[in-house]
Amino acid sequence: MKKILVTLALCTIISACKNENKPEAVAETKGIAAVTPEMPENAIIYEANIRQYSPEGTFNAFAKDIPTLKKLGVKILWLMPIHEIGYEKRKADGKLSIEDIKDEKQKEKYLGSYYSVKDYRSINKMYGTADDFKNLVKTAHENGLYVILDWVANHTAWDHPWMKSNPDFYEKDAKGNYVSPFDWTDVVSLNYSNTGLRKAMFEDMKFWLTDFNIDGFRCDVAMEVPLDFWEQATAELNKVKPIFMLMEAEQPNMMKKAFDMQYGWTAHHVMNGIAKGEKTVADFDKYITENTTKYEANDIFMNFTSNHDENSWNGTEYERMGDAVETFAALSYTMPGMPLIYNGQEYNMNKRLKFFEKDTITRTEGKMMDVYEKLGKLKTENIALNGGKNPAKYTRIKTSNDTKILAFAREKEGKKVYYIANLTKEPQEFSLELQGAFTDYMPKAKIDLKASQKHSFKPWEYKILVVE
Repeated sequence: MKKILVTLALCTIISACKNENKPEAVAETKGIAAVTPEMPENAIIYEANIRQYSPEGTFNAFAKDIPTLKKLGVKILWLMPIHEIGYEKRKADGKLSIEDIKDEKQKEKYLGSYYSVKDYRSINKMYGTADDFKNLVKTAHENGLYVILDWVANHTAWDHPWMKSNPDFYEKDAKGNYVSPFDWTDVVSLNYSNTGLRKAMFEDMKFWLTDFNIDGFRCDVAMEVPLDFWEQATAELNKVKPIFMLMEAEQPNMMKKAFDMQYGWTAHHVMNGIAKGEKTVADFDKYITENTTKYEANDIFMNFTSNHDENSWNGTEYERMGDAVETFAALSYTMPGMPLIYNGQEYNMNKRLKFFEKDTITRTEGKMMDVYEKLGKLKTENIALNGGKNPAKYTRIKTSNDTKILAFAREKEGKKVYYIANLTKEPQEFSLELQGAFTDYMPKAKIDLKASQKHSFKPWEYKILVVE
């Protein structure tokens, strides 16, 4: 009953406030159409860490590179949190907080976690001004890219103003102490049974649509926030302007009304396992098969070989996948879903970025820039790789060596793309029932296949075959 009353209260609150900011409060977006259900079909998403993207660590430095990202086929920019970061209990070296560091000069280098938000409407001054951020959004839109902000709705920094003005917004234990989620001691959990919190959170999200014209949100640990809040907030935010919602979760029930895309965590772990020799192609086949029963056909997965958490805490893709990095990058583009590029991957970055301190991605252009540009062109231009609400068909192709060789076709409206890969560190021979004339896409070479012919693939060798 309590949950029902909270939900009804939120509906009333949001309904009352939705007329305060009509859709005309958001200026007509120049250079880009509004978000539509069709937009994700051929989209590529790029995760940008403003602090670590450039030596300057600013909006303006990042905005200069947006045309380069456009060349990679990127359609959605996901910006990690850009807000002021809390100072109280800020994480520093190892398990130490900022209060444990006595040397004042030493304290200065610890900038804190992006996910310890001090004020949801603030902008981290290290990154630039409000006008600088508006210019970033404008530049993205003029280049045909949408901008979504990382949103941390589950918790705040300990020195968020709500801690003094609205202590009832926060969770407490049986002894009346504030609660940190998991082992994240630099933040405190929010209490969504409080209708005032729900209204305040919704208004803060709406602020970024009306005042900065962003296009949606990537929602941190979304499964820790009540689903009914997301469903109500998403519905009302879409009345301000159409938005795109990505959740850091993999939950079928959350995809029905609240979110447009979810993390492909299971696929990512399968890829890591195959690269380490702990899993086989059979595990990937199982993943695909299980998705057909657990999820709707129009549920979108974000496929990735790295992201900010994986890079900083579990290692770069080169640490986890070794010589298979390009093979799995190609798989993330050709399998159902939307591929992610984490900043630095296009520069062959084999470096764990520091999480609490200033760092900078490597910027030496190497092999992967060309790889991502080619994959991006194929993903954005060939509907056989559509991976949105109306995805291209996925068909597994049987081979004579199915635990080591992955082969599948993607097909839509007469267009076909094939992915064939040796997902082992050893040379493999195999045959498959595929014949005809194709374009071997990555080297742009013509290739003729005969049915049941023997193929020899080197370790981690892959081919993307296109039927024109």
